[in-house]
Amino acid sequence: MNLYNIKDNSEQVSFAQAVRQGLGREQGLFFPDVIAPLADVDALLALPLAERSARIISHLLGDEVPAAKVSELINAAFTFPAPLVKLKDGTYALELFHGPTLAFKDFGGRFMAQCLAAFRTNDKITILTATSGDTGAAVAHAFYGLEGIEVVILYPKGKISPLQEKLFCTLGGNIRTIAIDGDFDACQALVKDAFDDEALKKAIGLNSANSINISRLLAQVCYYFEAVAQLPKADRAKAVISVPSGNFGNLTAGLIAKALGLPVKRFIAATNANDTVPRYLKTGQWEPHQTVATLSNAMDVSRPNNWPRVEELCRREGWALETLGSGMRDDAQTRAALKRLHQLDYLCEPHGAIAWDLLGEQLTEDEVGVFLCTAHPAKFKESVDEILNLNVPLPGPLAKHAELPLLSVNLPAEFARLRAFLVG
Repeated sequence: MNLYNIKDNSEQVSFAQAVRQGLGREQGLFFPDVIAPLADVDALLALPLAERSARIISHLLGDEVPAAKVSELINAAFTFPAPLVKLKDGTYALELFHGPTLAFKDFGGRFMAQCLAAFRTNDKITILTATSGDTGAAVAHAFYGLEGIEVVILYPKGKISPLQEKLFCTLGGNIRTIAIDGDFDACQALVKDAFDDEALKKAIGLNSANSINISRLLAQVCYYFEAVAQLPKADRAKAVISVPSGNFGNLTAGLIAKALGLPVKRFIAATNANDTVPRYLKTGQWEPHQTVATLSNAMDVSRPNNWPRVEELCRREGWALETLGSGMRDDAQTRAALKRLHQLDYLCEPHGAIAWDLLGEQLTEDEVGVFLCTAHPAKFKESVDEILNLNVPLPGPLAKHAELPLLSVNLPAEFARLRAFLVG
């Protein structure tokens, strides 16, 4: 598999290099130079999740990684289901929270950990990543205890849910966590500054596990095929998929699936009040506002890192950006959507509720809708309990970590302080 740097096309790397390196020159994102359509999508959709996923990834990687090795990596990573739940005629929820940290990022985080362990040399590796909530837990648990790999996770202090924080800030060992005085965009900027520091990169073997890492992105492609595989055959080509969108890795993966030949009619990019992309699609002006804290904190991103990949793929495929559906919901609308979903006997959380609400608004009579449920409702217990007047029980992984002490350190959003921490 050959990938190029979107910002500097002369930088070309293999898949293994891209996994180890994370970002390219000038903080550029790596992207496959070819996404060839799959030969027989219908036959693939008849296969179980892990077997189908291994074939999709092998197709993308070409002859760089033997098919048997890809199967081994996928089987170790994808050990949990992604069920499609019918809410009513024509509307389905794709539940992506059945992994060990109860969020969709378990797919990408676990696959990346398997890839990095397989491709690593004897050099030291330090994973530095920023999280707006769920990435931190998925990455921490995927890499916890892996020999020779240190993980440092930055998150905005006071701006993720307490249970999200507990899930990844209580592990210790090779997992170090830093509460940054700032928002997610400030955390993300610190990660980019670190990757611009060549001496630091060499000294600690810097890598990133954000959705900027291509391995995470390819893993996410697979659950879009799983969603469509569970639809009735007659409905597949009518599928509209609504994607809760923060850093836009999830939507990028869905568009890659479409480029591979998955029969999806269209996508909806669903955001909260941090609505840079919906406003851009409407006006053509890229005008990020100051990030605001919302109920759907994993989407509190005003400068989405993966958006250049969306534009690159649409340009290559000849898809007009205007064909993407989009929209935003503020906190009041999110609360109302969560209540209406519960009246349909479906317990959701703020991110999924936003995707469902925008799907219902934009779906036409001849279409079938799927919205992505990216986290277990218990990860947002405080807000879900308050909005719905419930007492959502904690699943095992959350109950265990809820009782453990936080191990995070607190730092200002200053690169010099972060650098000293990393080399110290």
